[in-house]
Amino acid sequence: MLGIFAVSIAERSMEPAMRPGDWWLVRQRASVRPGCVVLMEQPDRPDLLVVKRVVRRDGAGWWVQGDNAEASVDSRTYGAVPDSNIRGVLWFRYRRVA
Repeated sequence: MLGIFAVSIAERSMEPAMRPGDWWLVRQRASVRPGCVVLMEQPDRPDLLVVKRVVRRDGAGWWVQGDNAEASVDSRTYGAVPDSNIRGVLWFRYRRVA
């Protein structure tokens, strides 16, 4: 059985698809592929969990970007993200902030 847990979006890097205060279910050990939105440890700040969209496979990792380029720190800053940094794939939004 896959582990499922909830996360709340805190920042604006994924707007307009996701807004601060939205709640999502995350599936651990789900397959990652381009287009997925993942919960991951930020490479330059391993204590920080962030949400980014997977753009492509890049060497031994994933190139990820926020939908809102002006508000996002992502692979354009820190490069490809190793598989070990991926905690899960966002699967289902169950509460949307108005």
